[in-house]
Amino acid sequence: MSLNKVTVADIRAMKGTRKVAALTAYDFPMTKLLDEAGVDLIHVGDTLGMIVLGYPDTTLVTMEEMEHHIRAAARAKPRALLAADLPYRSYDSDQTAVANSRRLIAAGAEAVKAEGGREILSQVRAIIDAGIPYYGHLGMLPQHVREEGGYHIKGRVQAERDKLLADAKALAEAGAFALVLEIVTPAVAKEISGAIPIPTIGIGSGTDCDGQILVTNDLLGTFPWFTPKFIKPRLNAADQMRAAVREWKEAIQNKSTV
Repeated sequence: MSLNKVTVADIRAMKGTRKVAALTAYDFPMTKLLDEAGVDLIHVGDTLGMIVLGYPDTTLVTMEEMEHHIRAAARAKPRALLAADLPYRSYDSDQTAVANSRRLIAAGAEAVKAEGGREILSQVRAIIDAGIPYYGHLGMLPQHVREEGGYHIKGRVQAERDKLLADAKALAEAGAFALVLEIVTPAVAKEISGAIPIPTIGIGSGTDCDGQILVTNDLLGTFPWFTPKFIKPRLNAADQMRAAVREWKEAIQNKSTV
């Protein structure tokens, strides 16, 4: 793999050339491992609320918790672009959006992401005007799970398709360098990908996006208590970990070599 640092410009330039490979990390060792594997973009997601902290959803994650995990990931000094989520209610106004984005950058993130389209366009523009790289997130919005009553596929009806397309175009025009599409119908995700000049990074949105992002724990099978329907784990690491611990436990109890 290339030894050059991946930049926002590099991610943008992948549009139409090759797929963007993005995964999540919440700590130093996972960031190191993903970087050594050649991932383009490593995302410190607010999914850490469920995966690491045991919250029922992402809405309870705080700025302080995001900063803590970003610092840990940043200590790995990844070649990959290191991006992070603005947590729930941390970008309600232009002022808070910029202030909290600066906090994430100070902690070590190189770009920030928030959920929504034209309804947060003022905040998006304020972040970008402040010189902070921004990428968007449309489709299923985990921070809105409570008000929407669950996680739902987006783009099935014409009104949703029209809104997604208009939101995507608005974010691209505002200066976002990429756009996550989460659980959007594949046909609509493909249409959006062809309509905007920046890469779309899909999750559960088919294969026609310009890249893919997954929660690493889903990919490796280290969070077996819940796996999204669209995930095909490449490992069943949870079973391997349980087996290793049981083998070690039996060894010490039998006074064998530890």
